Amino acid sequence: MSSAIEVRSLSRVFSGRKEIVALDDVDLTVEEGELFGLLGPNGAGKTTLIKILCTLLLPSSGTARVLGYDVDSEAKQIRKRINMVSGGEISGYGLLTIRENLWMFTQFYGVQGKVAKQRIDALLEEFGLEDKADVKLRTVSTGQRQKMNIIRGFSTDPDLIFLDEPTLGLDVTTSISIRNYLRRWVREREGRTMMLTTHYMREAEELCDRVAIIDRGRIVAVDTPAGLKRRVGNDSSFLIETTPIDTARLSSLTGVRGLTARPSNGHLKVRMVLEDESVIADVISAVVAAGGKVVGLSKNEPTLEDAFMHLVGRGLE
Repeated sequence: MSSAIEVRSLSRVFSGRKEIVALDDVDLTVEEGELFGLLGPNGAGKTTLIKILCTLLLPSSGTARVLGYDVDSEAKQIRKRINMVSGGEISGYGLLTIRENLWMFTQFYGVQGKVAKQRIDALLEEFGLEDKADVKLRTVSTGQRQKMNIIRGFSTDPDLIFLDEPTLGLDVTTSISIRNYLRRWVREREGRTMMLTTHYMREAEELCDRVAIIDRGRIVAVDTPAGLKRRVGNDSSFLIETTPIDTARLSSLTGVRGLTARPSNGHLKVRMVLEDESVIADVISAVVAAGGKVVGLSKNEPTLEDAFMHLVGRGLE
C-alpha cells in the first residue's frame, strides 16, 4: 500500500516578538485508502499541519510529501488532486446561487462541464439541497451553507480530502447523514483517502481507521481507536454528575489523569480518568469541599475521549 501522506522531521516556527513552535519534529504516515483522524486541543498544531499538507504554508524544516509529491517543490501537482473543507467557513459568493457557486468551484479544477453537472446534481440530492440549488447563497441557513461547502469539497472528486470540523454546528440528523456519506466515499473507490479533524470524539471513534493525537506541536500517539483505548490500561473511567462547581480542585488531585466537564440541565457532567478506583473517594470529598453535591456516579468502559485524556492530561476543549 502506498502512502498518501508522508511527513518526516517536520517543524514549523513562527517568528515575532516571541518565537512560537507550532510543529516540533513531526513524523506521520497516512496510507492510501485510510480514513485518518487528527485530534488535539486548540493550539496543538492541527491547523498548521493541515495548511502545510494543503500547500498553503511552507515548513520551517523537514519534509512533507502528499500523494508522492513534495509540498515545497511540487505544490501544483498536489493541488490538482486534493480538496479541503473547514466547518464554519464562509466560502462562495452570496450573489450567486448554490448551484452557480458549485459550478464555479468545479471549473477552477478544470472538471469537464457534463461531468461537473452530473456530480453537482448527485451531491445536491445526497445532501438534501435540491430545493435550494437555485437559491442565492446569501439567503440560506448556516447549516445549508455548510452542506454546500461539503459538496464543494467532493464535487472535484479528489484523491485526498482534508475535512476540518465538517459537522461543526450542524444538527444531529445532518451530522449522521454526513458521516454515513464520508464512510461510503472512502470505501467506494480504492485509494481514496481522508484526513479528518474533529472535536467530537464519538465521530472520530466511529469513522476513523487510525487516529493521531497531537499536543504542543508533537505527535504523542498514532493507533486505531481500539488500540488507543487499550492504552488506558488499568486506569478507571468515571462519569460524575454534580451540582455546579469549580473543577480546578478536582484536576489537581493526585491520581486524576485528566477530566472534561460539560454543563447539563443545570448540573455538571464530569468525565474523569483515574489511576485507581480508590481515587474516587478523594474526588467525592473534593466535590463536597467545593460546595457541590454528587447527584450521579457511574463507572464506564474506556472511550477514545478517555484515551485522549490519558495521553494528553486534558480534554479537547
